Amino acid sequence: MITFICYPKCSTCGKAETWLREHGIGYNTRNIKVDRPSAAEIGKWQERSGLPLRRFFNTSGLLYRQMKLSDRLGDMGRDEQLALLGSDGMLVKRPILIAGDRVLVGFREKEWEETLL
Repeated sequence: MITFICYPKCSTCGKAETWLREHGIGYNTRNIKVDRPSAAEIGKWQERSGLPLRRFFNTSGLLYRQMKLSDRLGDMGRDEQLALLGSDGMLVKRPILIAGDRVLVGFREKEWEETLL
């Protein structure tokens, strides 16, 4: 089963969810703010995705900017970054789609088509 991790008020998440419905793809929804992912989960997803950990940060988010993370991430180790991501779901880029052994971060329609269709 596919897990769709999102924030309901996020417009990109809304577009991604509409895309899933239009293509008849079944999924379970997980609200990232209510049921935030742990540091361990994010670490596993990052390894499965093959993406740099930096891609899991919601760089356009208010909290990211308030914490001035663009200036600080380069000085942080992996464990510190994971702990930070696990501390608040709003720091995590969304949506995240987990489909079998694939993990997609953000909504890029072409990438989703290649993975799911």
